[in-house]
Amino acid sequence: MIPLLIFCCLSQQAQQNTTQPSINFLGTTVNIPNNTFNGLRFTGDLSITGINNFYRELEQTDFAPLIATLIKYRDEQKLDDWLYYQVIRRTAQQYSPKAENYFSYTIYKWFLLTKSGYDALVRINEDKMLFYVQSDDMIYNVPYVIQNAKQYICLNYHDYGNNIDFQKEHFSTVELPSDGVKRSFSYKVNHLPDIRSGNYIEKNIGFDYYQQQYHFTIKLNPEIKTIFTNYPSGEYGNQFSIPLSTETYNSLIPQLKDVVSPMSVTNGVDYLMRFTRNAFLFEKDTVIFGREKRLSPEETLLYDQSDCEDRAALFFYLVKEIYKLPMIVLSYPDHVTVAVNFDKPVGKPIIYNGERYYVCDPTPQKKDLHMGKSLPHLARSQFEVVYAYQPNKK
Repeated sequence: MIPLLIFCCLSQQAQQNTTQPSINFLGTTVNIPNNTFNGLRFTGDLSITGINNFYRELEQTDFAPLIATLIKYRDEQKLDDWLYYQVIRRTAQQYSPKAENYFSYTIYKWFLLTKSGYDALVRINEDKMLFYVQSDDMIYNVPYVIQNAKQYICLNYHDYGNNIDFQKEHFSTVELPSDGVKRSFSYKVNHLPDIRSGNYIEKNIGFDYYQQQYHFTIKLNPEIKTIFTNYPSGEYGNQFSIPLSTETYNSLIPQLKDVVSPMSVTNGVDYLMRFTRNAFLFEKDTVIFGREKRLSPEETLLYDQSDCEDRAALFFYLVKEIYKLPMIVLSYPDHVTVAVNFDKPVGKPIIYNGERYYVCDPTPQKKDLHMGKSLPHLARSQFEVVYAYQPNKK
C-alpha cells in the first residue's frame, strides 16, 4: 500500500504543477498559457541597458499565444483600453507578483501592453521606475512626458504615493525601437462587460420625496471599485460616459422608470434630481480618498458618500437613460452641476448654443434649491460648459 500511496501523492503533485494558470476579471476566468516566461525575473541594475536586456529576454520566450489569448478576450468582451489595462495588470501579477519584484512586475506590464499593440515606455532613476503609455487624452494630476512629439501619461504614479518631486529627481527614458504602428491609449470607458451575477451584492437606498418615502434595492459589484481605484481625473466626457453595468442597470433603471412614468417630464427630472441629492451622504473627495477623484455613476451608487462631481455624473446618467434630454455640465471654481433642456421654462435659463437650459442641482445644499435655481453664492461666478449631451450624439 505504501508504494501506491507514494504514487498517488506524486500524481496529485504533478496535477498541481500542471494546473492551468488563470486570471479573474469581473467574474470571468481567463486561462493563460503556462510557463510562457519560465519564471524570468529582472535582477540586473536599474539601468537602460539592464532593462533592455531583460526585455529582450522576454522577447525570446514563446509569448505569442499569451498575447493572442489576451487580445481575443479584449475583443470578445469589447474592453476599452482602461479595462484591458486592468487585465494586463492581473496577467503581470500572475507571472511576476508585484510584492516580490516590483521592477519585474512593471516591465511585464510594459511588455504585455507593447506587444498588444500600444505605444509605451519606461522612465527610471536610481530607485524608481515609471511606466507611461501614449495617449492624446487630457489627464489631470498625473505626470506626462513628450517624446517624439507625442504625449505619454504615467500609469503607475500612484505606486509612489502620487508624490515625486520632478524638479529634484531626474528620470531617463527607456524607449524601444518601434516594431509597427502603435495604437494610442484612450481613458474613455464606453462599455462595461457583463459581470457574473454571483459577484453582486444588494444595497438598500432610500430617500424622502415631498414627505413620501421611497426605497430601492439595487445590485452592485464591489469589483467596480477595484478597476476604477486608480482611474485618473480627465476631461468630464470621460467620467460622464461611463455606463452602469448590466446587472446594476436592470436593478435600478426600471424601478425609477416605474416611479416617474405617471409624472410629467419636469416632475420626473425633479424626482431624479432629489433622488441623487438625498439618497447619499455628502463628503469631499479629499476627505474620503485623500485626493481629487471623480466617481463613475456606479461608483457613486457603491460608496455611501460622494461630492458634487460624482452626483452630477449619476444624475446626468439617469436623465440621459430615462428621458434622453439635452444637457450641459457646468463647472464653477468650486462646484459642478447639470443644466437640462426642457420644452417649457422652469426658472432662469442658461443660454448655450441658442438653447435654454435650466440648472438641476443634484448636490444637497443648506437651502432647498428648486429646478432652475442656482446657488446664491454662484450668481456672479463664471462657469464653463465642460460637457454637453445631445440625444443620438456621442
